[in-house]
Amino acid sequence: MIKVENLSLNMDKTNILNGVDLKVDKGDFLGIIGPNGSGKSTLLRCIYRVMKRSGGKIYFEDRDIDTLSIKHTSKKLAVVSQHNEYNFDFTVFDMVMMGRSPYKGFLDKDTSDDIDIALNSLETVGLLHFKDRSYSSLSGGEKQGVILARALCQKAEYLVLDEPTNHLDIKHQLEFMEVVRNLNVTIISAVHDLNIALMYCNKICAIKEGRVVAFGTKDEIITPKIILELFGVKSKIITDDETGIKSVMFTL
Repeated sequence: MIKVENLSLNMDKTNILNGVDLKVDKGDFLGIIGPNGSGKSTLLRCIYRVMKRSGGKIYFEDRDIDTLSIKHTSKKLAVVSQHNEYNFDFTVFDMVMMGRSPYKGFLDKDTSDDIDIALNSLETVGLLHFKDRSYSSLSGGEKQGVILARALCQKAEYLVLDEPTNHLDIKHQLEFMEVVRNLNVTIISAVHDLNIALMYCNKICAIKEGRVVAFGTKDEIITPKIILELFGVKSKIITDDETGIKSVMFTL
């Protein structure tokens, strides 16, 4: 479980997050939605500890996150973000092996178990045949698959996705989300596309101007009323007769 209480963050005298409360139960696929600049990514960055909050508490499995080492949380929580460019030219396998870092001391060598975990992670995302390729030579979708494999290599029980599919085409978005949904881990994801949220998330947190305006199941939150409140646009929720899949249709 991850629990956020009264979280706030101020930057340059501007309130980015304002008293955010949030609870993520084990096994949830929580989608965080909201307009650009609403604080979605900032909230996630506070949870995975790359931004320092101004106030409030974050609890990780009932323990104050401030009492836990970065190495400890790195074994439990992995991150996939939307920008993953590097100045050095690593092989795909080397990129994925970085996910084993939380388990190693400074001079520790890779073990056979480390190698097996890395290869299995690449196989899970369907990129094992790219293990010797240069990471920089891959397409955007392939790179994101490698970063996901690196996260899987951490063997973490929690996965944070910071709008990881924004720059991907539809095919790669769906392939990425299908892999993620079948991982059997707890997932917190900032989601830009409401239809992706409807397809894959079981719970939704709606944020606007750094505040939580609604929290609940996807059917409770992704509604014309809340979409209008968040984004200022009208919409309809359409259900496909054959598949039962719901989607959002925007109207003027």
